[in-house]
Amino acid sequence: MPYLNITEVESAVTSLAAAFPAAELIGLPEPSVEGRTSHALRIGTAERDGNDVVVLIGGVHAREWGSCEILVDLAADLLEAHRDGTGLTYGGTSLTSTQVRSILDELDVVVFPLVNPDGRHYSQTVDPLWRKNRNPAQSGGDPAGVGVDINRNYDFLFDFETAFHPAAPVRVSTDPANPQQVYQGPRPFSEPETRNVRWLLDQFPRTRWFVDVHSYSEDMLFVWGDDDGQSLDPNKNFQNPAFDGKRGLADDLLYGEFVPKADTDDAAVLAEQFCKGVKGVRGKDYTPMPAFDLYPTCGTSDDYAYARHLVESHNGKVLGFTVEWGKNSFHPPWPEMKKIILDVDAGLAQFCLTAAT
Repeated sequence: MPYLNITEVESAVTSLAAAFPAAELIGLPEPSVEGRTSHALRIGTAERDGNDVVVLIGGVHAREWGSCEILVDLAADLLEAHRDGTGLTYGGTSLTSTQVRSILDELDVVVFPLVNPDGRHYSQTVDPLWRKNRNPAQSGGDPAGVGVDINRNYDFLFDFETAFHPAAPVRVSTDPANPQQVYQGPRPFSEPETRNVRWLLDQFPRTRWFVDVHSYSEDMLFVWGDDDGQSLDPNKNFQNPAFDGKRGLADDLLYGEFVPKADTDDAAVLAEQFCKGVKGVRGKDYTPMPAFDLYPTCGTSDDYAYARHLVESHNGKVLGFTVEWGKNSFHPPWPEMKKIILDVDAGLAQFCLTAAT
């Protein structure tokens, strides 16, 4: 099977919802700029809001083709194994039928495989290395200026020129035609794709874990992405303007983003369990680490998901993660991508099992 096109991704999601009683189809409220409607799945045996929730999203960056397949296959695997009363085996990583049942009985797993359908379609038909969505509003007629980097458009330190140290190598831009395609957009949540993800988190207030599936570098990242994390000084936090201009430098004494040690410990355990599941398949070593260790970022989904409870106290705490699957290619040859799907699905299944228990 080659990579799925956008019609096939949507068809897979709707078909799974129709075929399995443990799956509920969720229509996202905002169509894309080109008019496409997206869907997610809620997988679980309890009534909605009866269990804690893990939200898994993919297909954010258009050129990272395999993320959609990873999530579609995981959803199908969990639903089929639960229906048939069987376990799951991914190479050397396996879950028993009891463990599969515990995931679906103790959690709601919300799977949103294709956040950016316009971008994926353009990447698969015109420019394989296209990263952004296809919003032309800020382009000024320049084809390179079409689109916004969805994973820089969330409301977390969006005003990076104020928030970060001038020397911080934060990977984001205010230029729509930035060659790295990291244009953040004109304002937070300017894009329907990010608003759909925010809506999904709002719709499931019992969300406790959030994973955004990307490529590549064989990592499992957890918060924070803007600076090194620290648990000693709560005044050093993203909402405190006293530290504007000091964020984003590694191993310095100017700033470190506060995170309670218990949250870091919990996130590290889940990231390690994901990597353990991956390694069991065929020996691939993924690295669990804070997102900042990769490079400094702002406006990303994982930091936004975690920051929500700090900005508005009525929001529940969500531990945010980003998977970076594969190595050296955004769309590996399909025989290798099939192996990567098994790797990452084993990791995500182990992640969900750890969260459920």
